[in-house]
Amino acid sequence: MNNNIYVGWDSREDIAYQVCEHSIKRRAADTKVIPLKQNELRERKLYWRDKDKLSSTEFTITRFLVPYLNEYKGWAVFCDCDMVWRVNPQELFDQADDTKALLVVKHNYTPKESTKMDDQLQLPYPRKNWSSVILYNCGHPKNKALNLETINSAEPKFLHRFEWLDDNDIGELNHTWNWLIGWYKEPEDGAPKVLHYTEGGPWFEQTRNCEYDLVWKQELINLYTS
Repeated sequence: MNNNIYVGWDSREDIAYQVCEHSIKRRAADTKVIPLKQNELRERKLYWRDKDKLSSTEFTITRFLVPYLNEYKGWAVFCDCDMVWRVNPQELFDQADDTKALLVVKHNYTPKESTKMDDQLQLPYPRKNWSSVILYNCGHPKNKALNLETINSAEPKFLHRFEWLDDNDIGELNHTWNWLIGWYKEPEDGAPKVLHYTEGGPWFEQTRNCEYDLVWKQELINLYTS
């Protein structure tokens, strides 16, 4: 099965999605990048939850459809759209561990701000941002629990805290695979492989000149000149 990367898509951040997709394809043209568009998932009768005013994005919950969408086979990646990849994603797929149901960066992260991108409410919770990059072992038996009924009825915290799994089912990725801008620092924390503009990126006016803004802007230039 090909390497599939599912990227969260939000109607307010289409340009962020385009840049994220381009940053992946520019480094691995054969990677299949699939946007998780909530409206399309609703039309396909895969997603029918009531709209949640506390959800900061349209893909807050749809990220957990990845094993289903990947036919519970092989490995697949989910990532938020507010990201820029700086390495070939094959390097992430090479981290696959068949003994784990999924692998994530296990951040010890408490946001400083009460709001984030586009003035959305910033809600602290256990395992925050763990689910913003997920390397899914789609064929792992425990991920069969992520069926349509569960995804459309479970409490968000059940999903974002990976409560369908035991702790030892959750593998760990190095933090460079989900580099929270403003939280990790170079060079003491290494160098980012995937930049995450979790508190807003250059596509929003109020964060136009954020840290690593030039990386995103250069990727945007590459998108429009390639």
